[in-house]
Amino acid sequence: MSHGTQSLGMMNSILNTLESDSWTVLGEEVLVAALLITIALAVGYGIHRLVFALVMRLTDFSHTKADKLVLDKVRAPAKWCFLAISVTFVAQYDQQLQAIWEPLARFLRPALLGWIAFTLVKAFTAAMELRLDTSTDPVATRSRRTRIAVLSRTATFAIIFITVGLMLLGIPAVRDIGTTLLASAGLAALAVGAAAQPALKSLIAGLQVALTEPFRLGDLVQVDGQGGRVEEIRMSFVTVRTWDERVLVVPTSRFLDESFENWSRVSEKLTGPVFLHLDPSTHVQPIREEFERYLASHDLFDGRNQALLVTEAYPESVELRLSMSAATIGDLWQLRCATREHMLQWLNENMPDTLIRHRLEVPNGHPKAGEPEASN
Repeated sequence: MSHGTQSLGMMNSILNTLESDSWTVLGEEVLVAALLITIALAVGYGIHRLVFALVMRLTDFSHTKADKLVLDKVRAPAKWCFLAISVTFVAQYDQQLQAIWEPLARFLRPALLGWIAFTLVKAFTAAMELRLDTSTDPVATRSRRTRIAVLSRTATFAIIFITVGLMLLGIPAVRDIGTTLLASAGLAALAVGAAAQPALKSLIAGLQVALTEPFRLGDLVQVDGQGGRVEEIRMSFVTVRTWDERVLVVPTSRFLDESFENWSRVSEKLTGPVFLHLDPSTHVQPIREEFERYLASHDLFDGRNQALLVTEAYPESVELRLSMSAATIGDLWQLRCATREHMLQWLNENMPDTLIRHRLEVPNGHPKAGEPEASN
């Protein structure tokens, strides 16, 4: 009995020793892994600081702000990429660390690469827009700004789409979803026949707008009888800001399927009319001379086009079209309003009979007009 108890005690002591040894070994492995991760993070961060310090020193010799702008935007995602690469390198020499890190790395690597690509697109977009500010040609500036905006949004959509697909591939439970998502991206080029679908049709319309440029950012367009400036161009819709600060939201595909007016497609210089409806007995030449005199003295008139023509003649009125030109669309609007006001005031003061009045004419007078009232 004592011999069995002694044997049982020896077995318990051996198990306790083995258990304590296993916990010691596990603790040592965790300590080693933590030490390796700390060293890897420190080395990765140091390399990141060194590389960016050298690159920033090189950008000091550049004469443009675009280089520093790109580097400032890429700095944050690049730092995390350096840290991830360092941990991945160290994990190759430690099986326990590799078993923990590798499943996470499959998910983090595409996310970091997508982040860098997304940041690069945004950085280069901002750099190109910064260079546009020094351009002296407003039409060329609007053209480049439109292409930059549409193509950057297209690239951003593609980066997010591919990044999400690669991240899904790193998760075994949803790997089939990721495969399907990436396969659909490869088949997108063959889906032109399905352009009737709203999403794909908007995507194709956005690319067509960027390449063919029927309108650009800042262009003055007229849609459904309402005019305004193109404020934003997206893949699915376009926003137009009207003069009274309303915003028209128009589908992008509509600009390709239906006609619209673009008043600044080539240049801001335009010719606009002012219409006057006067009495048929009006002498036109004095009005023409006053119109030409007033335009010649106005600061907004650019001297390109001016004419006064009788465009219509009706039994009760004649229509005079006073055409004039200005350097910009805004100047033309102000010039037309000022000319209309001045000509009406001049006609009231100098030729009041030319203004149309509705009169009632009674030939030879009314027979009862001159008769005295009958006395009671």
